[in-house]
Amino acid sequence: MKLQRNGRTKALAIGAVALVSSLSLAACGSDNNNSTGTAAASGGASSAAAIACASKQANLLAAGSTAQANAIDVWKNAYGTACSGTTLNYNGVGSGAGVAQFNQGKVAFAGTDFALKSTDIDASKQVCQNGGQAIDLPMVAGLVSIVYNVDGVSHLTLDGPTTAKIFNSEITKWNDPAIAALNPGVTLPATDITTFHRSDDSGTTFNLTSYFAKASNGAWTAPASKTWAGKGGQSAAGSAGVSSQVKATKGSIGYVELSYAQTNSLTSASINTGASKPVDPTAANAAITLGNSTVVGTGNDLALQLDYGTKAENAYPIVLVTYEVACDKGNKADTLDSLKSFLTYAASDAGQQAISSKGYVPMPAAVGAKVKAAITNLS
Repeated sequence: MKLQRNGRTKALAIGAVALVSSLSLAACGSDNNNSTGTAAASGGASSAAAIACASKQANLLAAGSTAQANAIDVWKNAYGTACSGTTLNYNGVGSGAGVAQFNQGKVAFAGTDFALKSTDIDASKQVCQNGGQAIDLPMVAGLVSIVYNVDGVSHLTLDGPTTAKIFNSEITKWNDPAIAALNPGVTLPATDITTFHRSDDSGTTFNLTSYFAKASNGAWTAPASKTWAGKGGQSAAGSAGVSSQVKATKGSIGYVELSYAQTNSLTSASINTGASKPVDPTAANAAITLGNSTVVGTGNDLALQLDYGTKAENAYPIVLVTYEVACDKGNKADTLDSLKSFLTYAASDAGQQAISSKGYVPMPAAVGAKVKAAITNLS
């Protein structure tokens, strides 16, 4: 799906941009309220991270994408150690609800797994003062895993048309000929397929259906959307909800960000993209697809165009980028310093490396530099 912003497209090779309910970024183990602090970035692997705390610290409220919730959790531990005067409450309500809360002036920033629409930007002008408007800052990147729970099947290959038909209740048995053709030598049971999809407006849903729009050969007739439009199936709230339902239900299939697949020990399908061999859902393979992305935003807006229909060797096609949404101008004065401080840490090399052990793909230097510059310019 192609995003157009004022007609100007800037090519940018990016190796990657890497991620519940309410998470608290509270002080832990430090009484340092000075302008700088040093913290150990946690999340599987520890690395020293120099964090410049805000000169005027304040509590922050944020909401949105559940796909990035595990990344926020890592960042909040490191940042909270360094900056005890700032508490971040992040509510993983889904991308759509997060953007809505931002445009209602309820949160300092929002997380969304799809770039802002023109209507969202127009609405933000009522919240962003001094002639400002909301911009997209790519901060977290990864991939959408097709997770399944089928006894005796430890490796499964799917493709665009077959996956779309499964989620649209057109393929209802695990031993369906279409699935069997993609998995020679695999014994598939004659059990019913139970599908799980998101009940909330979701960027993860948007990215999956964007893949269907490009790669299902017309099997998925609905447009790419954050709102689920498939027939049948069962719904669950957030990535955590889908993960838990798939884990608990034999014969089931769903879609979640890779971090949730790993955390819940779920098995993920490989994707037949038309390349010489099926592509496994790994961060390295997602980075190949993300590396061919282009920036289609203008100015400090860094909205990306993703190639969901890629057939490049080893390129995993169902990728996901989470943007932090903030006002370019006219942010609230009492939280601006803390907002810039936290986002600067999240975009830093240390911040990006800290979330890599959770299944996310660190941002490359090129896009990271653009994000850091845009954060510096927030006012």
